[in-house]
Amino acid sequence: MALQCGIVGLPNVGKSTLFNCLSNAKAQAANFPFCTIEPNVGVITVPDERLNKLAELVHPGRIVPTTVEIVDIAGLVKGASKGEGLGNKFLANIRETDAIIHVLRCFDDENVTHVDGTVNPVRDKEIIDTELQLKDLETIESRIQRVQKQAQTGGDKAAKQTYDVLVRYKEALEQGKSARTVQFESKDEQKIAHDLFLLTAKPVMYVCNVDEASAATGNKYVEQVREAVKDENAEILVVAAKTEADIAELETYEDRQMFLQEVGLEESGVNRLIKSAYKLLNLETFITAGEMEVKAWTYHKGWKAPQCAGVIHTDFEKGFIRAEVIKYEDYIQYGSEAAVREAGKLNVEGKDYVVQDGDIMHFRFNV
Repeated sequence: MALQCGIVGLPNVGKSTLFNCLSNAKAQAANFPFCTIEPNVGVITVPDERLNKLAELVHPGRIVPTTVEIVDIAGLVKGASKGEGLGNKFLANIRETDAIIHVLRCFDDENVTHVDGTVNPVRDKEIIDTELQLKDLETIESRIQRVQKQAQTGGDKAAKQTYDVLVRYKEALEQGKSARTVQFESKDEQKIAHDLFLLTAKPVMYVCNVDEASAATGNKYVEQVREAVKDENAEILVVAAKTEADIAELETYEDRQMFLQEVGLEESGVNRLIKSAYKLLNLETFITAGEMEVKAWTYHKGWKAPQCAGVIHTDFEKGFIRAEVIKYEDYIQYGSEAAVREAGKLNVEGKDYVVQDGDIMHFRFNV
């Protein structure tokens, strides 16, 4: 399952610096707008200590963590919804992503110019929100024109449902609210809403880019952002992107941990960001463990065993018979699959089993 997050923000807020320390790809980080013109895609390994602990017991040929794609998208400016700057390209690129990582500048530095002259993360947030909302409103109004007559006069139930969804979105957007604030009850309405692929319906994480001194505690700008987004049900993360970039340059794990401790952090911003992205998208991990490999697999929270089997291969889902499940804690406690079986801790589950985060799975199937 390829998960893709798009990093957005005004020019010079630290997007490319953050991207550089998130991935092995190197976007140009320069002090002028639009230095990132084509979307740069980096693949990030999702940190999961459980894989390493299992590998110590299983001694596999390799460890395969799951990954996330991060897309560094060109800086947005006011008027992007009308094509200003690189607006159209920006909006086309962001439409492809699963979630938005919205970087806000929360640091003072006279050597880094701000596109609007002063540091004000709440204003910056509202500029981008407005541009995305305007583009969504354009999409909605275009769709309404296509289905309105059919919905009101043709007796078409599907067209009527679509029209009702579009009208609710239109009302919210005209009030300056994002599409994600509109909730639908029925599955039919939810599917219609999903298939619109609205920009402001995507889950969002606000990353407050601070200076090194504020990396552990935040600052006044971070508090302003917290207050502004308190009703949005969004994730907020405080990261010192420049400091993270310095940490990423260090060669050994020990050196990186020492640097983190010096600035008062237990875990790097990269790790925290990926974990927050998982939480934002309601994702979890199950594991397969054998002599060939210990491997992590991403699935949506609430999925049942056959759906998770399908993540490995579609044939596994089609011919699903049962799943043999070991809880991670039991595997660590007993030390091997054989010992877990002997202790009666291996469970055989059927099609209705809801997979839990960290489950070690072995699927039986027949095609």
